[in-house]
Amino acid sequence: MSIAELDEFIDREFPQVHVDGRIYAIEDLSSGQAVVSITPQDRHLRPGGTVSGPTQMTLADLAAYIVILAHIGPVGLAVTTHQSINFLRKPEPGELIATCSLLKLGKRLAVTECGIRSRGSEELVSHATATYSIPPRES
Repeated sequence: MSIAELDEFIDREFPQVHVDGRIYAIEDLSSGQAVVSITPQDRHLRPGGTVSGPTQMTLADLAAYIVILAHIGPVGLAVTTHQSINFLRKPEPGELIATCSLLKLGKRLAVTECGIRSRGSEELVSHATATYSIPPRES
């Protein structure tokens, strides 16, 4: 799927992702990789002046979903079965960029890893892995 096709699919099937406005953007797709950004709003920040953990987890999960769908097509019922995240350093309030790669894409499972950085920085603020269950294809 292309960026435009993924945006259209998410708008149609998951409009709730835009409840805060269009804060997520698919920036790039390539073989086995997707780059997704978030422009956090005040509600995504936590005391201490940082982007909250749940916001980073959501970004990683969305980026995983996008990289998987980019390779298997519009499968709405591909679902997260496991997600793990390590918070490595405190991101300052501001835009975050998730670079998500496919580690394995099988018939029933997909495994991804995602590095999240503050825009303009090379240092990871968090690192996540996710496993998705892919429903069987109809014949």
